[in-house]
Amino acid sequence: MTVEALRSLPKAELHLHIEGTLEPELAFELAQRNGVTLPFASVEDLRLRYDFDDLQSFLDLYYACMAVLRTADDFRDLALAYLERAHADGVRHAELFFDPQVHAGNGVSVDAVMDGLLEGLRIAGERFGMTGGLILCFLRDLPAASAMETLESVAGRAGDLLGVGLDSAEVGHPPVLFADVFARAAELGLRLVAHAGEEGPAAYVREALDTLHVERIDHGIRAAEDDALVAELARRRVPLTVCPLSNVRLKAVPDLAAHPLRRLFDAGVVVTLNSDDPAYFGGYVAANFAAVAGEGFTVDELATMARNSIVASFAPDGRKAELLAELDAWVADSVEMPRP
Repeated sequence: MTVEALRSLPKAELHLHIEGTLEPELAFELAQRNGVTLPFASVEDLRLRYDFDDLQSFLDLYYACMAVLRTADDFRDLALAYLERAHADGVRHAELFFDPQVHAGNGVSVDAVMDGLLEGLRIAGERFGMTGGLILCFLRDLPAASAMETLESVAGRAGDLLGVGLDSAEVGHPPVLFADVFARAAELGLRLVAHAGEEGPAAYVREALDTLHVERIDHGIRAAEDDALVAELARRRVPLTVCPLSNVRLKAVPDLAAHPLRRLFDAGVVVTLNSDDPAYFGGYVAANFAAVAGEGFTVDELATMARNSIVASFAPDGRKAELLAELDAWVADSVEMPRP
């Protein structure tokens, strides 16, 4: 099934780093706006650097580009550029990750970041009828004390957030280090998610569940290495926000044929499809659906993953019901695509 056909499939996107939607053209536009010099000769030069050996090689480039984001207006424009693309890809509800610790290091306040992103979401709601919200992510390769300080700095604005997450370099930074931070976030009424099992072991997935008490696991693909964990994820209906094209680009898997998505799906795990950092990984969410279709997933199975994304979202129940009804209508109008 083509990308164009899958763009009409109603869906939510639950694993999306808004800074990872910074296309080279916008990066240079914002650099000029803010008087920032990027260490790249041109848009073309920057795009040629998008060949990564692993997660860390991506993060090095990712953080360098984030230096162009300086004002609330920059974050509004960044969010709107993504939300317009996402709307064209059939995304009806988007939950945006953001990394305030990086921006703080660049001299940008968390209030400026949040104000700009929230304005982008508000405008997208008016223009496209989209809903969504913000998930503040802590950098796991910084001390937990920094994460706690960041969390306390937004405690008075907890109502402007959906939840908190945990991202950045995974190996050597287990979830348990952030148990107190996540407990405090829960006290503030925030929903809890965490990256686990992307490059880190399946044990990190279990640890995120048992010590952070997260509701969703971001990535989670290495859970497939632990049969008991897979069964537990399926039994507890814990959603995994899987990012297939990202996993290939960062060499977490050699190719899509080797991706554990099929095993997880067939085991009854609640998997969703997402784009992660699409400006860097060569595909927004509809491209991820199309890539998975190319590996033999049927239209009905793709619709199930879209359904999972809606149910697993933090949207209000009434909004979920609207989107599920829209999805049901899409399925009724669709013809089953046989698996090869």
